[in-house]
Amino acid sequence: MGKGKTIHGRFRAPSDRIFDACNVVFMLCLMVFTLYPFLNTLAVSLNEANDSIRGGIYLWPREFTWSNYEFVFKEATIFHATLISVLRTVAGTVTSVFCCAMVAYTISRPEYVLRKFVSIAFILTMYFSGGLIPNFLLIRELGMLGTFWVYIVPGLIGVFNVIVIRSFIEGLPEGILESARIDGAGEFATFMRIVLPLCVPVLATVSLFTAVSQWNSWFDVFLYNSSYEQWSTLQYELMKILQNSNTSVNAQDYASQFSGSENLAKAVTPTSIRATMTIVASVPIILVYPFLQKYFVKGMTLGGVKG
Repeated sequence: MGKGKTIHGRFRAPSDRIFDACNVVFMLCLMVFTLYPFLNTLAVSLNEANDSIRGGIYLWPREFTWSNYEFVFKEATIFHATLISVLRTVAGTVTSVFCCAMVAYTISRPEYVLRKFVSIAFILTMYFSGGLIPNFLLIRELGMLGTFWVYIVPGLIGVFNVIVIRSFIEGLPEGILESARIDGAGEFATFMRIVLPLCVPVLATVSLFTAVSQWNSWFDVFLYNSSYEQWSTLQYELMKILQNSNTSVNAQDYASQFSGSENLAKAVTPTSIRATMTIVASVPIILVYPFLQKYFVKGMTLGGVKG
């Protein structure tokens, strides 16, 4: 009973209480340092632009307004670009993760003769590349300029993701794979029915990495699809808005572009637009994370009992 009471915290040593208190204080400070930049950016995006220039905006807006968001979303192409961003994020994530998992399973098998050569060839691509111009010429020769596939095909295989998934697969009990082969399952059936279900935690982690990369990407749009508005993405449109805001003569130009009849107090500034764009671009990914968090915890649990 004495041990039970000690474990449940009734008769804890003073050093344990001090450690818990320090741990709580440290985690609270870490939470504040993590959340404050986001909350401050949100406050600036919801504050009247010219008032934000004065400074002193911390956790809540001093003069609340939706003008910054109205300025961003007044562009007719924003909603279509958002749809393209969602499509490329979903399609690019699903196809890339599936292809990376297949490659990772292949090079994780000891019976694959070329596994070392293929692994070295993949790793070399992390340090050496053809460069920007050869990549552009390759995309052009493949006929992917001005198409949606330019967002999907070049990023099908991510070497880092392949290495992460391969390491996870190599830690799976070999007996499970052998039992599947004894039951008559081929390599692809083993991969689909055994390996993929067991790799859900690592696949969820890699999916988050890939989705964030796809969602935030805009440079490939600039290189390959800048002349094709039907394939423009949200990030690229936001980049153009920010670029236009930075090159405008003064805040009065924003007021005339934005509403025409509003005075300077309703103008927007590059700082307010930058904060608004940060919120618009980051909120969708933030909303996705809670749905994947349980798989991270599950992955750590599996790693603790493996073998």
